[in-house]
Amino acid sequence: MKILVTGATGFVGAALVKRLTADPANEVRAAVRRSEVDLPAAVSRVVLADIGPDSDWDKALDGCETVVHLAARVHVMGGPQLDAMQRFRRTNVQGTLRLAQQAAGAGVRRFVYLSSVKVNGDSTAPGDRFGADDVPRPQDPYAISKFEAEHALAELLAPVPPGSGRLPMELVVVRPPLVYGPGVGGNFRSLLRAVRSGVPLPLGALQNQRSLVGLDNLVDFIVLCCQHPLAAGQTFVVSDGDDMSTTQLLQQVSRAMGRPARLFAMPPAWLLLGATVVGKREQAQRLCSNLQIDLSKARNLLGWTPPVSVEAGLQDAVQAYL
Repeated sequence: MKILVTGATGFVGAALVKRLTADPANEVRAAVRRSEVDLPAAVSRVVLADIGPDSDWDKALDGCETVVHLAARVHVMGGPQLDAMQRFRRTNVQGTLRLAQQAAGAGVRRFVYLSSVKVNGDSTAPGDRFGADDVPRPQDPYAISKFEAEHALAELLAPVPPGSGRLPMELVVVRPPLVYGPGVGGNFRSLLRAVRSGVPLPLGALQNQRSLVGLDNLVDFIVLCCQHPLAAGQTFVVSDGDDMSTTQLLQQVSRAMGRPARLFAMPPAWLLLGATVVGKREQAQRLCSNLQIDLSKARNLLGWTPPVSVEAGLQDAVQAYL
């Protein structure tokens, strides 16, 4: 199978490319920003400096059967929210639609789009879970842009009427929650840094429940979505299938580091109040709130079970960090 991977040098992309190239039946092409990037020798590369409404994907798509679109704008630093929304839309909506239009014209048969569970919303009520087919409720510019991209793709790749002259291309949408694993950055790396520092943390009494997904599990699911006939036309949420509280997560990370968990109990309301005072309320809300995923669609429709346990995935992430 000839596969184009965008975002091939990113956190998820690098792991996916490594997994795909391990199968000699796959021929992998990477869309990259710079030619001098580190990729497996078997991977061909096409340089695209920018992803937007005018990007030319013809060379990258030549001969490809499958596209896995991982590249996205995740952060916009500074500036008013309206400007941020425009920049998210340029890359995540218009850039994605441009790639899909050219992919359909090039005869690509399947388009796998990595979205985000933030399309479903920022949190779940206690006892509730986000399902793949729930009504979307994106809250911030990034999540809104991801939802708009999903909607644009669904309209573009709607079932083709007979005699329309349009080329059929199958769409698969994957919405992961927070992804962790070797090389993880962002908030999860900050958590690892905090545990390693040994500084006491006021997170010892949180009873929330959150779904995460390990890098190996996400890559395994993406590979399955490239191949499984029943994945066509579907949207999936994906996780490790083993939820935990923020307190339990910190305890597991501490064990993996071989360090004591220096946690003390602070009521969540106090924690949120203190975080608000120092301008960190949003971060504290993520630590305290629930975000649970219903994995049943992936299990029942595709027969998928996460191959790596949470304990093993966290151990790998921690050892790579250390």
